[in-house]
Amino acid sequence: MASSVGSKARTGAAALALGALGVVFGDIGTSPLYALQTVFTADHHAVHTTTADVYGVVSLVFWTITIVVSVKYVTFVMRADNNGEGGIMALTALLQGARFKSHRAKIILITLGILGASLFYGDGVITPAISVLSAVEGLKVAAPSIDQMVVPITIAVLTALFALQRLGTGLVGRLFGPVMVVWFIVIAVMGLGEVIPHPEILRALLPSYGVRFFIDHPGVAFIALGSVVLAVTGAEALYADMGQFGRSPIHRAWFFCVFPALTLNYLGQAALIVHSPGTIRSPFYLLVPDWGQLPMVILATLATVIASQAVISGTFSVTRQAMQLGFLPRMTIRHTSSHQEGRIYVPVANWALFVAVIGLVVGFGSATALGSAYGVAVTGTFLLNTTLFLAVAHLLWRTRRSLIVLGALTFGTVELAFFSSTLTKVVHGGWVPLVIAACVFTVLTTWRRGRETMVEKRASKEGSLEEFVRALKSKRSEIDRVPGTAVFLNADARTTPMALRANLEHNRVLHDIVVVLTVIVDRVPHVPERNRLDADDLGDPDDGITLMSARLGYHDTADIPALLRLAVEDGLLERECDLDQVSYFVSRTALVRGTTTRGLLRWRKHLFLVLWRNSASPIEYFRLPENRTVTVGEEIQI
Repeated sequence: MASSVGSKARTGAAALALGALGVVFGDIGTSPLYALQTVFTADHHAVHTTTADVYGVVSLVFWTITIVVSVKYVTFVMRADNNGEGGIMALTALLQGARFKSHRAKIILITLGILGASLFYGDGVITPAISVLSAVEGLKVAAPSIDQMVVPITIAVLTALFALQRLGTGLVGRLFGPVMVVWFIVIAVMGLGEVIPHPEILRALLPSYGVRFFIDHPGVAFIALGSVVLAVTGAEALYADMGQFGRSPIHRAWFFCVFPALTLNYLGQAALIVHSPGTIRSPFYLLVPDWGQLPMVILATLATVIASQAVISGTFSVTRQAMQLGFLPRMTIRHTSSHQEGRIYVPVANWALFVAVIGLVVGFGSATALGSAYGVAVTGTFLLNTTLFLAVAHLLWRTRRSLIVLGALTFGTVELAFFSSTLTKVVHGGWVPLVIAACVFTVLTTWRRGRETMVEKRASKEGSLEEFVRALKSKRSEIDRVPGTAVFLNADARTTPMALRANLEHNRVLHDIVVVLTVIVDRVPHVPERNRLDADDLGDPDDGITLMSARLGYHDTADIPALLRLAVEDGLLERECDLDQVSYFVSRTALVRGTTTRGLLRWRKHLFLVLWRNSASPIEYFRLPENRTVTVGEEIQI
């Protein structure tokens, strides 16, 4: 029996590791397509194909992967999870609940978290473009005559990828793992085929070659770092996708499959360049015999579609987290799987991403050109992640200050060097992710501040709920009670829903059962059902008015009818309450721009109003039945 349980556990762990290969490692796993090629072909061939330079570059690539991925993310950063969830928004949520001696320090760190999420969007735009473009560019090697078709084919592949998002990734997801297993085996064999006849290339794994490269050519080496960092694009996914698979399966998949395969392939490309310098035009595809180049293009395209899918899904996830944590307005979210909560589709994010990706493909036209635009977002995210991780270690784990300083010096120095080197590429395209991040950051912070201003003004207009209930007692004889249950949604548990005030003032009636429901999103991914609901009869059960608070995690779905069913099951609502006949009342705020500039600058007010007017309907967001929902409008000036 024990052996059977152990066998099942091992099978489950293997399945999770296989799934991680398909989702987590797609981006970093396809970096060999363009990383080394970009180092030797960008910047007017500043890096030469001499043995010393090639050894120095591949040494830098290997030790960059080792320090940033193996040591920083897999060994340390993945220990910082928010109830199993990872990623920069999870770190931000952890810090929101931490105790700070200085309020300003808290604001600064949370702002850095928002900036990191903004850079993630910049990364998310470039990844599908450079990944698919670099794969399709293999056609130029296999069939040079169709060079002009590379961009159109890339656009066609990306259009199909984004169009299929609305169908969900459940079926495709089951194929991701096996395809990526084949991918990593193939790229390992490709590299091994060049390493075996040239075993001396293994010496490039020594850090001394990277150090010597810096000593001999400090300026060139510094510029080359901006392209070397392409070897670790997607490292953030190791952490961000931890909630789907867990730390252990990702750890196993990395050390036993991905890391060795990447190392062998980079060594193979380096050996090829040393003995055939002309192969720098496409060292990855030229590792493959002529007969295998077209099949390799097909496999690489599949792998890059998988890499792109992981980033697109990650963008949906970050969008929902930002929305639940109050940094974005409500958006339409469609669940594409009845079994997995994380399978979602966000139409606005999908098509905005699509337009930006196609714009990059057309504007840059090649993977090498896009490589210059890539590094800034990646290295900026690395630095911010390190900063927030060390803050969590200090504030929540109470790690010794000496270890915090050691971590800052070790990882901060390396990542600051990479970030500085990518800044040299800003004028060559590095401005793209910075502009995208700046736009996203502006939207996130404007919405957060505008929403706080709107909530303050709305609260003063709604008045106290306790005072409203006390006033009802003196008017009982004037108010008719009608059969049924009415649920009034309200953002603040302390105030009276405007819809409740309007219903009483205009109709002079109240339902027998009145529920004032407030949805609170905690800074955790999921809240167990047993801890979700809390009810208060406001001091007098005979009034039939219940204040109910629903606590959800930022990965949970705000399904109000489902929460009411749970309330009945838990005895918080009367069992005779007919859930199929509940009436829902929603206060819909109509915002108008005021003349005062207090709180928000004029242009930010305009942006906030645009976001507010285009936010998703609360009826759809809270999954309310259209035919039993009443919307009551109110006007607020900001």
